[in-house]
Amino acid sequence: MPSFSQRSRDHLDTCDLRLQKLFNKVIEHRDCQILCGHRTKEEQDDAVATYRSHAPWPTSNHNKSPSMAVDVMPYPVDWTDKVALKNFSEFVKGCAAGMGISVRWGGDFHNFFDGPHWEIVDGD
Repeated sequence: MPSFSQRSRDHLDTCDLRLQKLFNKVIEHRDCQILCGHRTKEEQDDAVATYRSHAPWPTSNHNKSPSMAVDVMPYPVDWTDKVALKNFSEFVKGCAAGMGISVRWGGDFHNFFDGPHWEIVDGD
């Protein structure tokens, strides 16, 4: 069974409990890596400067504490494999629905493809 590295667990620990529960369930079945949870101002400024985010500080869901967003990649990490990201997203969406957790995937954004991005949908 796959498990998170300490670094992935540390990132996930900065996230909303619903994201923690969801991705702790996901890792039981699909190997993945947590890339980012909460971002500091400096980290968010860098994400915007390097085109990894369009949201300036403090408007990103990554900037809340706990973080309402998490970046996750299926393992092995391949930034060019959108099919793997789509397949992973369908699995995560199914897990979330089964757990009663409303999430939005960054691959479904209309103006910006953000395949690793997951966020809690307001109203939960």
